[in-house]
Amino acid sequence: MAVLLVTGGSRGIGAAVVARGAAAGWDVCLTYRSDEDAAHRVAAAAREQGVEARAVRADVAVEADVEAAFAAADAMGPLGGVVVNAGVVAPKSRVDAVSAARVADMLAVNVVGAVVTCREAVRRLSTAHGGPGGSIVLVGSVASRLGSPGEYVDYAASKAAVDTLGLGLSKEVADEGVRVNVVRPGIVDTEIHASGGQPDRVARIGPTVPIGRAGTADEVAAAVAWLLSDEASYCTGSVLDVTGGR
Repeated sequence: MAVLLVTGGSRGIGAAVVARGAAAGWDVCLTYRSDEDAAHRVAAAAREQGVEARAVRADVAVEADVEAAFAAADAMGPLGGVVVNAGVVAPKSRVDAVSAARVADMLAVNVVGAVVTCREAVRRLSTAHGGPGGSIVLVGSVASRLGSPGEYVDYAASKAAVDTLGLGLSKEVADEGVRVNVVRPGIVDTEIHASGGQPDRVARIGPTVPIGRAGTADEVAAAVAWLLSDEASYCTGSVLDVTGGR
């Protein structure tokens, strides 16, 4: 099986994607920014599935870190899939209270990091570069179409950029053996809400979702795993909402 690179794979949706990928037989290279112990636990759990797994420290806002992560994946074998998952959210704020520094930091991770990750993926996967083809899945957010007013419009805007990146790139490399799709989670029970200063967000919003609850990281990972698989061979340029109807 080829190698799957998952950015932001130490927790939440990323960790669930690593677990799903390992169960499907992918060798996995996952990146983390700060929680080394969590990343190595995720990699160890993947290895229990009988695959090779490696955790690499990388801040996707730093171009050299992204390049190093891909080099680490290359050392494991031929790349076959990339999940662009690493992302950050800032504390709840109206637009009239945000600083330029906050927005720049968020865009550096959520947008610039995503573009550079896709660049490195295409350089390895595209038949135009001598690659074997493969699949790229970007993890966006339903915030891109809801706007997140009164919470973090800047985050929503960054995830709208991810939607557009996926749509444009999918057309750019469609005839080069590379499929590119976007998964947009809704309210999902992960640590990202606490990191954004709203630890009660899942409990508060979950019951208002049409399906009646928040989603799980594994439910999102299932959608990502399907798009990575050959079962999704005719899907490219798709934006798949995993939102419970929100």
